[in-house]
Amino acid sequence: MHPFEEARQQLTRRTFLSQAGVGLGATAAATMLDESLWAGPDASALGGLPGLPHFAPKAKRVIFLCMAGGPSHLETFDFKPKLQEMDGQPMPESFTKGQPIAQLQGKELKCLGPQYPFRQHGDSGQLIADILPHTAEIADDIAIIRSMHTDQINHDPAHTVMNTGTSISGRPSMGAWVTYGLGVESRDLPGFVVLTSVGGRNPQPIASRQWGAGFLPSRFQGTEFYSKGDPVHYVRNPAGVSNEQQRKLVEAVAKLNDLRYQQVKNPEIESRIAQMELAFRMQQSIPELMDFSNEPQHVLESYGTEGSDGTFAANCLLARRLAERGTRFIHLYHRGWDHHGDLKRYMEICCGLCDGPAAALIRDLKERGMFDETLVIWGGEFGRTPMFQGKGKDPGRDHHIKGFSMWMAGGGIKGGTSHGNTDDLGYAAVENPVHIRDLHATMLHQLGIDHKRLSVKFQGLDARLTGVEEAHVVKDILA
Repeated sequence: MHPFEEARQQLTRRTFLSQAGVGLGATAAATMLDESLWAGPDASALGGLPGLPHFAPKAKRVIFLCMAGGPSHLETFDFKPKLQEMDGQPMPESFTKGQPIAQLQGKELKCLGPQYPFRQHGDSGQLIADILPHTAEIADDIAIIRSMHTDQINHDPAHTVMNTGTSISGRPSMGAWVTYGLGVESRDLPGFVVLTSVGGRNPQPIASRQWGAGFLPSRFQGTEFYSKGDPVHYVRNPAGVSNEQQRKLVEAVAKLNDLRYQQVKNPEIESRIAQMELAFRMQQSIPELMDFSNEPQHVLESYGTEGSDGTFAANCLLARRLAERGTRFIHLYHRGWDHHGDLKRYMEICCGLCDGPAAALIRDLKERGMFDETLVIWGGEFGRTPMFQGKGKDPGRDHHIKGFSMWMAGGGIKGGTSHGNTDDLGYAAVENPVHIRDLHATMLHQLGIDHKRLSVKFQGLDARLTGVEEAHVVKDILA
């Protein structure tokens, strides 16, 4: 049983209210019970498992910048002179025979050289394409992994692998695992928040199960903030309803839920009570969170936004504001990186929308002294093929799972480093390959978690984010 559930069973609301003589509404309005009642003996945050973290963490939180659709590694971080030399020539069959290919299956395969020049940047000499000028400026802050590979070649199952460690739907997402294990630091905001933006070609839908809690208690699922209207549904009181009236409603429903809990002891009922109380407190905290008027003009300009308008730029700034207020896991999706055709045009659009804000986030975290304790991860669900897709002068690239690039920064990551490599044509990871499971193991390690020891009994297995297969921490990129 998670300590959160155990504490609630040991000290029910009815007992607390009878002893303390205060109203439930006052409890909900001021705060939940004192956090010492909810934390495990070794946990420093609200909730969390006893004994976690397993060792001293390098990072307190994660900001995951997901380039949904799969950015091309061959136009961003993985320069291949040989591919450039073979532009327009047939792709050697020795690379592709018997290999999974998405839309190019059974078609004539021709090499497509890199569409942008690459240059060395920073004291580290990191090779980065010219299409990412702002990322080039933070070259010494990021560790580029050029040998990523994954299992699924289509968007939704590939996102499922990236988010849950498996292609089986319904498993807990990485944000849910992190908040389940470590608890939350804020009592006024969710511990796991999801932000989405759109811009580019063919924005694929992102299903809400990608941030679900699976078989973990439902309170650990991600909360999506919306880009238009209220960021959270019903965060404002209905017309004519005062805060006092809203508090009385929360109080009445919580009492009914508590009566039911006393009968059946179902922890999901207690989850419902806790979430209602959190929602009530969010009515006060969310408007302040979303009000960017207190941000200095130079900060707004560095991100490229004037306010919370749902753009990737605004979401990056919002991610920093959430991190400041104690949100443990912040997952940004920018939808538009599925470049089957017109690659150059849409790369320029997507990089124009995402390059500057991602770099601004790193600089902002550094200026506020938050960089060392915030793990930032950038990448998509897979990469793109070295082969030409499309017709005429506007080529694209197909989905690709054998090799692609991601970067990590902050949170104990060694900046200015490169790890792994693909073959001469950028087709497969051949040097120090890194699977998604390894990425997850590394992320958990930086949070002070031994990935083999964070598990839950489910269907006869000790289920964990990194699965039952072998996973390794990528130690070469750790400071």
